[in-house]
Amino acid sequence: MIHHVSVGTNDIARSKRFYDAVLPIVGIVPMAEDEGGLGYGSGTFHFSVQVPINGKPATVGNGTHIAFAVEDRSMVNRFYAAALKYGGSDDGAPGLRPNYDANYYGAFVRDPDGHKIEAVTYSAK
Repeated sequence: MIHHVSVGTNDIARSKRFYDAVLPIVGIVPMAEDEGGLGYGSGTFHFSVQVPINGKPATVGNGTHIAFAVEDRSMVNRFYAAALKYGGSDDGAPGLRPNYDANYYGAFVRDPDGHKIEAVTYSAK
Protein backbone atom coordinates (compact mmCIF):
# COMPACT_ATOMS: atom_id res chain seq x y z
CA MET A 1 0.00 0.00 0.00
CA ILE A 2 1.30 3.43 -0.86
CA HIS A 3 1.48 5.78 2.12
CA HIS A 4 2.32 9.01 0.29
CA VAL A 5 3.36 10.55 -3.00
CA SER A 6 5.21 13.85 -3.31
CA VAL A 7 5.79 16.10 -6.30
CA GLY A 8 8.04 19.13 -6.51
CA THR A 9 7.03 22.68 -7.24
CA ASN A 10 8.78 25.93 -8.03
CA ASP A 11 5.77 28.02 -6.97
CA ILE A 12 3.77 27.04 -3.87
CA ALA A 13 1.02 29.63 -4.41
CA ARG A 14 0.42 28.52 -8.01
CA SER A 15 0.37 24.86 -6.96
CA LYS A 16 -2.04 25.64 -4.12
CA ARG A 17 -4.54 27.25 -6.52
CA PHE A 18 -4.32 24.21 -8.78
CA TYR A 19 -4.37 21.38 -6.23
CA ASP A 20 -6.94 23.02 -3.91
CA ALA A 21 -9.33 23.00 -6.90
CA VAL A 22 -8.45 19.60 -8.39
CA LEU A 23 -7.77 17.17 -5.54
CA PRO A 24 -11.08 17.55 -3.63
CA ILE A 25 -12.84 16.28 -6.78
CA VAL A 26 -11.02 12.95 -6.33
CA GLY A 27 -11.62 12.90 -2.56
CA ILE A 28 -8.25 14.26 -1.39
CA VAL A 29 -8.50 17.34 0.82
CA PRO A 30 -6.06 20.01 2.06
CA MET A 31 -4.52 19.09 5.41
CA ALA A 32 -1.37 21.17 5.94
CA GLU A 33 0.52 24.09 4.49
CA ASP A 34 3.75 25.93 5.20
CA GLU A 35 6.28 27.93 3.19
CA GLY A 36 7.93 24.74 1.94
CA GLY A 37 4.92 22.73 0.89
CA LEU A 38 1.31 21.63 0.82
CA GLY A 39 -0.17 18.48 2.31
CA TYR A 40 -3.34 16.75 1.17
CA GLY A 41 -4.89 13.51 2.29
CA SER A 42 -7.61 10.91 2.27
CA GLY A 43 -7.64 8.21 4.93
CA THR A 44 -4.07 7.01 5.33
CA PHE A 45 -2.94 8.25 1.89
CA HIS A 46 -1.06 11.54 1.71
CA PHE A 47 -0.16 13.65 -1.31
CA SER A 48 2.30 16.49 -0.95
CA VAL A 49 3.55 19.29 -3.15
CA GLN A 50 6.81 20.76 -1.98
CA VAL A 51 9.80 22.87 -2.80
CA PRO A 52 12.71 20.43 -3.15
CA ILE A 53 14.63 20.06 0.11
CA ASN A 54 17.97 20.25 -1.71
CA GLY A 55 17.18 23.81 -2.87
CA LYS A 56 17.46 22.96 -6.55
CA PRO A 57 14.59 23.64 -8.99
CA ALA A 58 11.79 21.07 -9.11
CA THR A 59 11.82 18.98 -12.26
CA VAL A 60 9.41 16.51 -13.84
CA GLY A 61 10.09 12.78 -14.05
CA ASN A 62 10.01 11.59 -17.66
CA GLY A 63 7.56 8.69 -17.86
CA THR A 64 6.17 9.34 -14.38
CA HIS A 65 2.48 9.92 -13.75
CA ILE A 66 0.06 9.59 -10.86
CA ALA A 67 -3.44 8.22 -11.41
CA PHE A 68 -6.28 8.91 -8.98
CA ALA A 69 -9.15 6.40 -8.93
CA VAL A 70 -12.58 8.02 -9.01
CA GLU A 71 -16.14 6.69 -8.79
CA ASP A 72 -17.56 7.62 -12.16
CA ARG A 73 -17.00 9.37 -15.46
CA SER A 74 -18.49 12.67 -14.32
CA MET A 75 -15.71 12.91 -11.73
CA VAL A 76 -13.12 12.38 -14.46
CA ASN A 77 -14.74 15.17 -16.49
CA ARG A 78 -14.86 17.55 -13.49
CA PHE A 79 -11.22 16.77 -12.63
CA TYR A 80 -10.15 17.59 -16.18
CA ALA A 81 -12.17 20.83 -16.36
CA ALA A 82 -10.88 22.07 -13.00
CA ALA A 83 -7.29 21.20 -13.92
CA LEU A 84 -7.46 23.26 -17.11
CA LYS A 85 -9.25 26.15 -15.38
CA TYR A 86 -6.63 26.38 -12.61
CA GLY A 87 -3.42 26.35 -14.63
CA GLY A 88 -3.01 22.77 -15.79
CA SER A 89 -2.61 21.70 -19.38
CA ASP A 90 -4.20 18.96 -21.45
CA ASP A 91 -2.31 15.69 -21.86
CA GLY A 92 -5.27 13.53 -22.90
CA ALA A 93 -8.92 14.64 -22.81
CA PRO A 94 -11.55 12.59 -20.94
CA GLY A 95 -12.54 9.47 -22.80
CA LEU A 96 -12.43 5.73 -23.10
CA ARG A 97 -9.03 4.09 -23.47
CA PRO A 98 -10.05 0.66 -24.85
CA ASN A 99 -6.40 -0.26 -25.39
CA TYR A 100 -6.17 -0.44 -21.54
CA ASP A 101 -9.63 -1.91 -20.83
CA ALA A 102 -13.10 -1.67 -22.39
CA ASN A 103 -14.34 0.48 -19.48
CA TYR A 104 -11.15 2.45 -18.76
CA TYR A 105 -12.28 6.09 -18.78
CA GLY A 106 -9.62 8.62 -17.94
CA ALA A 107 -8.24 12.10 -18.42
CA PHE A 108 -4.60 13.14 -18.31
CA VAL A 109 -3.34 16.61 -17.40
CA ARG A 110 -0.10 18.32 -16.51
CA ASP A 111 -0.03 20.37 -13.32
CA PRO A 112 1.48 23.89 -13.48
CA ASP A 113 4.97 22.43 -12.89
CA GLY A 114 4.51 19.80 -15.61
CA HIS A 115 3.76 16.71 -13.49
CA LYS A 116 1.42 14.29 -15.27
CA ILE A 117 -1.67 13.37 -13.26
CA GLU A 118 -4.76 11.42 -14.21
CA ALA A 119 -8.26 10.66 -12.99
CA VAL A 120 -9.55 7.21 -13.98
CA THR A 121 -12.58 5.01 -13.49
CA TYR A 122 -13.67 1.62 -14.74
CA SER A 123 -17.33 2.51 -14.17
CA ALA A 124 -19.59 2.27 -17.22
CA LYS A 125 -21.50 5.35 -16.03
